[in-house]
Formats: sequence, C-alpha cells, structure tokens
Amino acid sequence: MNPSVVIVDDHELFRAGVRSELASHVEVVGDAAGVESAVPAILAAEPDVVLLDVHMPGGGGVEVIRQVAKVRPEQRFLALSVSDAAEDVIAVIRAGARGYVTKNIGPGELADAVRRVHDGDAVFSPRLAGFVLDAFAGPAPQPESDLDALTPREREVIEHIARGYMYKEIALRLKISPKTVEAHVSSVLRKLQLSSRHELTRWAADRGLDR
Repeated sequence: MNPSVVIVDDHELFRAGVRSELASHVEVVGDAAGVESAVPAILAAEPDVVLLDVHMPGGGGVEVIRQVAKVRPEQRFLALSVSDAAEDVIAVIRAGARGYVTKNIGPGELADAVRRVHDGDAVFSPRLAGFVLDAFAGPAPQPESDLDALTPREREVIEHIARGYMYKEIALRLKISPKTVEAHVSSVLRKLQLSSRHELTRWAADRGLDR
C-alpha cells in the first residue's frame, strides 16, 4: 500500500508538479500553501508523511511542525526545500522532521525518501547529512532536571509506564491512541538518551514516578 502524503509548499506550480511526479508512488491526500492552511489540512487528512517546504508565509516549516506536534506528535515530516543552508536543515530537524532533501531530487529518489520516512528512517541528501552530524555531535545542553525536559503529557505517559501499564491500557486511560503513546515514549527515550522501555521504567522508578 502506498503511503499517504500531504504536500505543503507556497508555490502552486511546484505542488502540482510534485503531485504529478509522485502519483504512481504515493497517495496525495491534501496540499497547502502556508502555515495557516497546512495545519488543519494535515490534522484532517492524517497522512503518513508530510512533504514540507522550509520557507513559507506565517512561520515556515518549523511552525507547521510545532503546531501539528501539539495534537499529532506521531506525525512524520520530510522537508523538501530549495535551501541547502545548514541553519535551515538544523532548525527543521530540531523541530522534529525525519529528513531533509533538496528540490533537485529526482521523482524516484523522492518517492523512496517518502517511503523510508514512513518506515521510520531518517533521510538526508548526501551533502546535508554532514550538517546534521556536526550539529548533534556534541552533548546537548541539559535542563536543570531530567524531568524538566518532558512535556506534561510525556510525564503522564511515563508515570503509567512506571506503574506497569501497557500501551493500550495507557491509551484508554489517557484517551489517546496507542500509536500516540508509542510516539511519546519514543520522544522521551530520545530526550533522556535511553535505549529501551526497561531502562525507562527503571529511570522512572528511581524518581518515584511509579507511586
């Protein structure tokens, strides 16, 4: 089954071109020209992947990711931009995009990038991968407390994990989907630099979150 995609770019002709080139590879379920129209379009369509331009009216790709993540943290984004500037690449990846490719990419390569992001891989044009490696090579600045790095919802999820609940049980208790629970757990593992649910459970118990 082909992944579903929403295309977000402020150039109508470009959106039409991408839609045409990817027609046999993905299911395009929506498009938008800026932040204001992109956020509701993504939340309504719930695509597997959002193809996202970086520079647009209303705050650009970073703002789209930020707003969508509040409601749909599991959403996957692939930046598709004419810019290959290091600051653009780093900003959109820090915001939560799973990849970044430039607009000179071929249709087959773009379709492959969408599929890989859908499958959970991180995808970058070759020259851009170095920017990301350099940006994340050093230790990230740590908050005053590990708990300060977590959102209120992430902390709720981790408290339930610490008490032994399974993803489906947590989803029922918090009235969210199991996939959203999994997305929150993945985010926490990344923030805390832990590698497994077992490590996370022990970390939470050590801090009394299982009470």
